[in-house]
Amino acid sequence: MHELSVTQSLLDLALEQAALHDAQKITRMDVVVGRLQGLVEDSVRFYFEILADETPAQGAEVRIEMLPAMASCRECDSQFELEEMNWVCPNCGARTLEIISGRELYLKSIEVD
Repeated sequence: MHELSVTQSLLDLALEQAALHDAQKITRMDVVVGRLQGLVEDSVRFYFEILADETPAQGAEVRIEMLPAMASCRECDSQFELEEMNWVCPNCGARTLEIISGRELYLKSIEVD
C-alpha cells in the first residue's frame, strides 16, 4: 500500500505543475526512485492507471528510473553498491557505512500538451 500513497503524491504534483502552465494533458512523467524506498515499479504503474483515470494524466507514460543503493565506508572511503542483506564494506569488512544514494524519490519531469 506504500505505493498507493506515493503514486497519489506524484500524480498530485504533476497535475499541479501542469495546471500552473495551463497544460491540458500530461503525456509522460519521469520519476526517480532509490532502491531503498522499497517501491515496486509494477505497483506504481498499476496505481497510476487507476488514479489518473479521468484526469489530464490519463494514459500518460510513466518512466521510472531506479537508482541503486550505494554506500561509502567511513573506514576506508571505498564506495560500493549495497547488497540486500549484506551491509558490510567489501574492501575492509567495516560496518560503519554512510548511505550515499538509494533514498531518492522525486518527480524528475513531466511532458505536457
